[in-house]
Amino acid sequence: MSTLPYRDPSRTVQERVADLLARLTLEEKAGQLSQYFYMTSGEPVPEDFDIESLPPEYRAFAEQPKKVETAVRTGAAGSVLFVTDPSLANRLQRSAVEESPHGIPLIFGFDVIHGLRTIFPVPIALAASWCTSTIEQVQAIAAREARAVGIHWTFAPMVDVARDPRWGRIIEGAGEDPVLGAAVAAAQVRGFQGDRGAESVIAGPKHLAGYGAARGGRDYDDAEISDAELWNVYLPPFRAAVAAGAGNVMSAYMDLNGVPASGNAWLLTHVLRDELGFEGWVVSDANAVRSLETQHFARDQTDAAARAMTAGMDMEMTMLDPAFSQLPDAVAQGLVSIDAIDQAVSRVLTAKFGLGLFERPYVDETATAGILAADEHRDVARVAAERSVVLLKNDAHALPLRPEGLTTVAVVGQLANSQRDTLGPWVFAHDTAETVTVLDGLRARVGDAVVVEHAPGAGIPARTFPSPFDAMDPTVTDTSSDHDDDAEIARAVDLAAAADVAIVVVGQRQNQIGETASSATLDLPGRQLDQLQQIVATGTPVVLVVMSGRPLDLQWADANVPAIVQAWYPGTRGGEALAAVLLGDVSPAGRLPFTWPRHAGQVPMIYAHYRTFAPDYQDRRYWEELSTPLYPFGHGLSYADFTYDGLRLDRDTIAAGETATVSVEVTNTSDRDADEVVQLYIHQRYGTSSRPVRELKGFQRLAVPRGETRTVTFPVGPDELRYWSAATRGWIQDATTLDLWVGGSSTTELTTVLEVTA
Repeated sequence: MSTLPYRDPSRTVQERVADLLARLTLEEKAGQLSQYFYMTSGEPVPEDFDIESLPPEYRAFAEQPKKVETAVRTGAAGSVLFVTDPSLANRLQRSAVEESPHGIPLIFGFDVIHGLRTIFPVPIALAASWCTSTIEQVQAIAAREARAVGIHWTFAPMVDVARDPRWGRIIEGAGEDPVLGAAVAAAQVRGFQGDRGAESVIAGPKHLAGYGAARGGRDYDDAEISDAELWNVYLPPFRAAVAAGAGNVMSAYMDLNGVPASGNAWLLTHVLRDELGFEGWVVSDANAVRSLETQHFARDQTDAAARAMTAGMDMEMTMLDPAFSQLPDAVAQGLVSIDAIDQAVSRVLTAKFGLGLFERPYVDETATAGILAADEHRDVARVAAERSVVLLKNDAHALPLRPEGLTTVAVVGQLANSQRDTLGPWVFAHDTAETVTVLDGLRARVGDAVVVEHAPGAGIPARTFPSPFDAMDPTVTDTSSDHDDDAEIARAVDLAAAADVAIVVVGQRQNQIGETASSATLDLPGRQLDQLQQIVATGTPVVLVVMSGRPLDLQWADANVPAIVQAWYPGTRGGEALAAVLLGDVSPAGRLPFTWPRHAGQVPMIYAHYRTFAPDYQDRRYWEELSTPLYPFGHGLSYADFTYDGLRLDRDTIAAGETATVSVEVTNTSDRDADEVVQLYIHQRYGTSSRPVRELKGFQRLAVPRGETRTVTFPVGPDELRYWSAATRGWIQDATTLDLWVGGSSTTELTTVLEVTA
């Protein structure tokens, strides 16, 4: 019996796709374009269970796994997500391969955002490392662990530029800057996808586009973004992710300039495919196609399916009832062409053939445990956390601490010993018990020679509106209902008063940031500030450690606490990393990937603003206080001292289209080895459009041994100088005069000038 052409691995992917496509019915094609959540632990609902007695929403949830299994068996599902048990993945895959009409394997997707079993620092923290090699290494390990349980595709990286820290999902991205964001996006894609082999996953950058600009920082609200800001700020990370080879892109939920992103043909076809050159497949965010009716954009679900498909959507992610199941009706009504459906199916099948799923559909369950437990993965997690820490303030060299001068250390704060909060949000397959907390890390580092005592202190109030993700995670930590704030704060203050130093850990719990976790304030929750003030009043030296994924109001702390460390949510080995930084084993070199405002009343606040009218009064836009940040973009201190000298250009003038090279000498003048993050900024003095006062155009994180000098170079050419102008409705590079700055933050003063001629 001859092998069907699509079963023949000696044929090209294109030949196999064409053969299989010709064999599919319209209904089967719609099935390949449907992705289902599989919301169960894998345990079947007992036959005698009275499902009808449940409320409708719970009944649908209980029935969902069985309906998904039926869809898989009948060829009505092309993909399944939220499966992390390799045996369950194999069972579902076996049904698809051995029971469905054409034996087309499933592609399994999952939110592998900052690790699967080994949890790395949250994405905003990884961005704070300004180290693309570390970021790439981290995501390569995440991919290896994901493939070990049967996952082929991750809904990451999130590349949304975020300029309003009230938005909860700021934690998933790289902050406010398009150049940093683009570099981080490309590094993550390279890490996830690797060589496209058996230990790689397909990357799915998201959310196209502008989700990070939701009004008021409110999740799911609409966004209004000018064309110039869209092209110059929000799209560069997507362009970089596509250029790095991303196989998938996810569309956004919200309306962009009045058109839902998941039904926006200009965005999904003209921008993504024609302008950015994307060749993979596009998936909707959860229920985003169905939501086109909810958003009063589509008439009904048939119209929603047709409008998403004609806009450029290839696959629908849905909880249960896909709108794409209506595609045959949409064809019958003349709302969508079969050619459009065939194109989408071809893209999905191309990905499956490219992954080798037809030849190797199953995961090796015998290898899973060893890969997930790999010690080298945890070592990388520790290093990544060390590189992400940002030293915000360090007056009078309060840090590093010297253990030989300590007998007692007070560690205060509920977050200091919370294993779950140390990991951060957007993790679902973690082992919370292996987390090293800040308290654990300090005790292990100083050993028996120093007494390290802990007081949980002030409670952290729970969310007013509970997180829907908490129901999926039995390890979520909360302040107990019988917590006595007055008594616990008093105990914490007494403990601090008797110690040589107090390490006070403040911040937000992991479920107070992320999706559905936007915040109306940047205040420290509960009485954490009151507690800090009382501890400082004891006279004991204080080190403040901040655990958050957004900037918080640290005005009082900045004025009264000598040392402040931004720890983020540092992951599985986060406590070890924090101990290494606090005790000087590692010199911190993380840098802020966003501007840190004084409080919520200032947001949005970005470093790359325009001069506009009266630039000399930029710091006095408010009548009652400075309109300046607490900490600038790119800020971060070190235990070492660096000098910058010899800033020069290889030529003073270039023609548009040519490239100059700027170089600078960076010297470590201290007595310890350390990393430095060298940053290049430019400003265009005049041209077709006005340009921001400073724009990041290059950066390098490099190790500089004590007493040594390193020369750092950056190109300054068309890639750095072109921009999208609202005056010409297109890309342009002006003949102009450029100011260039190189240094350790966006406020660096070392500068030179470059002339650009026509």
